[in-house]
Amino acid sequence: MTAAQTTPSPVLDKLRLTPGHATIVGLQWGDEGKGKVVDMLAAEYDLVARYNGGANAGHTVVVEDQTYKLHLIPSGILYPDKMNVLGNGVVIDPAQLVKEITGLRERGIKADATNLAISDRAHVVLPYHPYEDKLLEETSASPIGTTGRGIGPCYADKALRLNAIRMGDLTDPAKRRAAITRVVAFKNTTLGALAKAHGRDFTPFDAEAIIQATESHMAVLGPMVTDTASMMHLATDAGQSVLFEGANATLLDIDHGTYPFVTSSNCSSLGAHTGTGTPGHQVPNIIGIAKAYQTRVGEGPMPTELTDATGDRIREVGREYGTTTGRPRRCGWIDLVALRYTTRVSGATVLCVMLLDVLADLPELKCCVGYTLDGEPIDHFPAGCDALARVGPVYQTLPGFKGPIDGCKTLADLPENARKYLDFIADYLGVPVVLASVGPGRTQTAMG
Repeated sequence: MTAAQTTPSPVLDKLRLTPGHATIVGLQWGDEGKGKVVDMLAAEYDLVARYNGGANAGHTVVVEDQTYKLHLIPSGILYPDKMNVLGNGVVIDPAQLVKEITGLRERGIKADATNLAISDRAHVVLPYHPYEDKLLEETSASPIGTTGRGIGPCYADKALRLNAIRMGDLTDPAKRRAAITRVVAFKNTTLGALAKAHGRDFTPFDAEAIIQATESHMAVLGPMVTDTASMMHLATDAGQSVLFEGANATLLDIDHGTYPFVTSSNCSSLGAHTGTGTPGHQVPNIIGIAKAYQTRVGEGPMPTELTDATGDRIREVGREYGTTTGRPRRCGWIDLVALRYTTRVSGATVLCVMLLDVLADLPELKCCVGYTLDGEPIDHFPAGCDALARVGPVYQTLPGFKGPIDGCKTLADLPENARKYLDFIADYLGVPVVLASVGPGRTQTAMG
């Protein structure tokens, strides 16, 4: 058994977490601050595993005066003694991953086969995927607002099974050459025809160039590619604990999110099981992450969106611009109807409320506690975006609180109205709030 499991942990006690595995999952439309919580909790676990998404994710971690922006690599990489895993549910862009590894190494952060493992079952994003992503988005009558990183087309190829390439395929030079040559020929035919149909120029992809580039990338990544499911089963059998890190968030889940304005993977806590090969009964702790307000990037309905000075203030104070794209995020009041839905889908056992400090000094705080649809009250979160676009939020107004609060170390240290705000959220959801982020830094966190 590891020290994390045999020795009482003040952090785990404060967060009401039991010994064993835990999953960290976003409960809104992403950008909730999951990276900070993963970074904080990584010290308590032996492995940190990403289970979904790709380079479209952006997790920001601030340690003292250093800011790290991670896209593919799990946030536990900042702890040199932790094993970080990219599970089979993640789609890997080799060029982006090598770039990220190189950037970390240049800053003195270890990232090699001793602390980073990549599933041989993980599917691969290659240069034709971002092109396909952007072409489909630009020629669609109903664009989704993707990041253009090729994530959706890669997952589509995975589902179609005909033209998919996995990381295990890239470790064998002969298999790598044959697979890339075959798929590039197919993509040149299909994407060329699609581009021509829309009056666009198309330059065929050069299979040999992609093969050579991938060979260079695999010189770095090859030693890290392994059967991560078996590795994690052995770690579990040895009594080691795993922290599962979700990318994106539950309202962006391909099955349970605001379809079709979602990402292409299972990013609720349910995806941790299919995305790593870990049975559900082995994960007793589900840590739900939510902002103290609501944000969204891209298209799709957002019932509590603010298009006024308050929304602009939240965006600027909260630095609400995408880690991956730099796009300004849409901002609004917290939506407890949506949050109750995602809390139930993901089975959150505890809740962390992030960026509470952004709301300091607002005279009042509004919480969406209900919806009306076409003028009639409804008691659920609609599955269809056409209905969600027509709902009206029903608000309950609470008094604001004064800042700064970045020096608060416990929930009890927070101003009374800030505590009442968190209590209101917890009571509505039926899930305890165990942590509030009161600043961007690793230590600017109130617990217990």
